[in-house]
Amino acid sequence: MHSPTLLILAAILMGLMASMLLAAWRFNRQIAGFGAWTLSYFSGFLFCISLLLRPALPEIASVLAAQLCVFLMAYLSLAGTRAYIGLPALPKAYPLLGLAALLSVSTWFTLIQPDGGVRFAVSSLVIGSLFLLCARTIAQGKIHDYPARYLCATASGGHGLFLLLRPWLFALGSNGLFDEQQAIALSQFVIIESIVAIVLMAFAIVMLANERVTLELRSIADCDPLTGTFNRRSFLTLLDKGISNARRENSPLSVMLIDLDHFKKINDTWGHQTGDEALRHFVAVAETCIRHSDVIGRMGGEEFAIFLPHAGLNEAMAAANRLRLAVETQPVANGQNPIGLSASIGVADWLPGETAETALARADAAMYRAKRRGRNRVEPATAGQGATDDRQHSVNSLTTDLSLE
Repeated sequence: MHSPTLLILAAILMGLMASMLLAAWRFNRQIAGFGAWTLSYFSGFLFCISLLLRPALPEIASVLAAQLCVFLMAYLSLAGTRAYIGLPALPKAYPLLGLAALLSVSTWFTLIQPDGGVRFAVSSLVIGSLFLLCARTIAQGKIHDYPARYLCATASGGHGLFLLLRPWLFALGSNGLFDEQQAIALSQFVIIESIVAIVLMAFAIVMLANERVTLELRSIADCDPLTGTFNRRSFLTLLDKGISNARRENSPLSVMLIDLDHFKKINDTWGHQTGDEALRHFVAVAETCIRHSDVIGRMGGEEFAIFLPHAGLNEAMAAANRLRLAVETQPVANGQNPIGLSASIGVADWLPGETAETALARADAAMYRAKRRGRNRVEPATAGQGATDDRQHSVNSLTTDLSLE
């Protein structure tokens, strides 16, 4: 297959991939970066068209059009990748300066000092570097946990490296190291490599979109929509896994149960919207007081739970007291009337042979004991303590309290 035919094939594939991405983007507009990736493929399609029309256009027009399109293709790919990962957009001056430099060099070596080899080398260097940046960006984080990111990084990185090598390969050919047939084969291989990269990166983009949708659906299923913490079901599942790890590693694990004091009064006085803000405020405060490995979940209403892997009772009590103090000293913003919060916390350390339900029941009993003893305090659980007696005792005591929640 000769080079013009391969170039036509590349244009057709680029157009088909661009159309496919456009159709997918229409149903996934919420995915950051998808629009930029789609525009990148349309730019690539126009790049192929500009190469096919080169014999019919003035040389300078075809060169500048091709350089503009290929730069946009690479830069939009990078912009889409950064948006997908959650990185801020690059300053507008960066792409504008890069494009201006590329077009200036292309103009110089077309009109003033004609040299297609230099144009080719500079373009390959710029575009290859942009694709390598794409690979580096998408590879941030746990890439092996995400097959789509691995494919995207591999395709972008491989294409970028090949672009950097292209000038060197063609320089070898111009020095007589390749015969005519080998030089033609090299030109064809360049186009074939681009076709393979086009297809792989397009499939990677679709897989990335699917990955993001899957993560969003999983988040909806696993997380409390109001506070963003794990919901009760997910928290209990994670706690079971945490206890299994603790049992296997013979390591400590502790659990806190937290109830916000007088929360019903906040709802009755300020309204449910302010109450919702108080719950979000508590979570924000709690996340500053716990470790990255600790897990927080909303058990229902104003009750939260936290489990702390590799933490014994003393460490968990210290963390609970830090949390209690932070909640007490950081009121909820409410215009000119900040709202004070406090929390009653029960802490239980997991005992060998104990289930998640038993550990939570002991923490629950300790939490109710904290409320019975005046609220805004931390109480440790005792071994073998169940929740039923303490809870009933607390209810009997609190029913006579006008501030019953």
